[in-house]
Amino acid sequence: MKFASKYREFVKEQNEELPVVQLKKLKKILKNCEMKNQVCDCHYHCPECDETFFPSLHKDMFEIVNYFNKGAQKLLEFHLASGLQKYVLFLKNKLQFGSRQVNLIKDGNHLAAYATVNAVAMQKILKKYDKVHCSMKGQEFRLEAQAKHMNLLKSPYLFELMAFHMNNLNENKEESKNNYLFPLLSDCLLHIDGEKPYLLVTLFDSISLNLELTCPVCLETVFDPVSLSCSHVFCYMCACSVASVTIVDGLKNADPRSKCPICRQVGVFEGAVHLDELSMLLSRSLPEYWGERFQRERKERIKQAKEHWEFQCRAFMGYR
Repeated sequence: MKFASKYREFVKEQNEELPVVQLKKLKKILKNCEMKNQVCDCHYHCPECDETFFPSLHKDMFEIVNYFNKGAQKLLEFHLASGLQKYVLFLKNKLQFGSRQVNLIKDGNHLAAYATVNAVAMQKILKKYDKVHCSMKGQEFRLEAQAKHMNLLKSPYLFELMAFHMNNLNENKEESKNNYLFPLLSDCLLHIDGEKPYLLVTLFDSISLNLELTCPVCLETVFDPVSLSCSHVFCYMCACSVASVTIVDGLKNADPRSKCPICRQVGVFEGAVHLDELSMLLSRSLPEYWGERFQRERKERIKQAKEHWEFQCRAFMGYR
């Protein structure tokens, strides 16, 4: 079955109206442009097509990313909550969804499928745009979308859902069999035997996602990992060090001009996402390393906290 047919079936299977890439509408725009190109030469620059195609696709992607991020945050918040907090969230969900029992595993698989399917749909329609117009504007749009953190295949929440799946692997076996059109998380693997551990998932249409788990700063397996807005992953303390902030102040207080040491993009620290599911997965998979690293980090964190509060006390008393 071709991707377009699979995509139509995927959209039909949804129980609610979800934001999706309007492939039919976008293909119609390109088809009209193809017919016009037969009588006039507007291959590279087509104002009429550009005024409708790119704004429509941008609107679709904005709504899709917003829906996915909110859904993933809600699911992960519920899974990571404990005690009274989880009970309160459960009651809140019951009130919102009536008598429906929230199946976290099923919802996680659905969100992962939703994100990847729409990301691939965007890639394919942009390739078609470039083919019709003999241009690179589709590729340029994709790079701009990535700079605006709209590339779902590099979303930290997608990798968190992968780790969430592996943390619940035994419970998830039956559900993995029920990913009808787009089998995703059943092919998710954590490789920790080599020198550089990584998280790998093989998607449909010969696409695979690979998350390197070696911190570029300390060159060790990431501990208490965070993903910057540019999608690069660091240890939390390493990220704080690069951003020139203490762990007490946190990454939200980083200078907006601070750059990612990998891609040199500015303003990537404030929107950093803590990868708690990935942290849980690594702690279970590498218990000896995690215990040793925890002791090292604990000493450094206590030291930084002590220095921070001593400085605050001196400032309060009027000393420098």
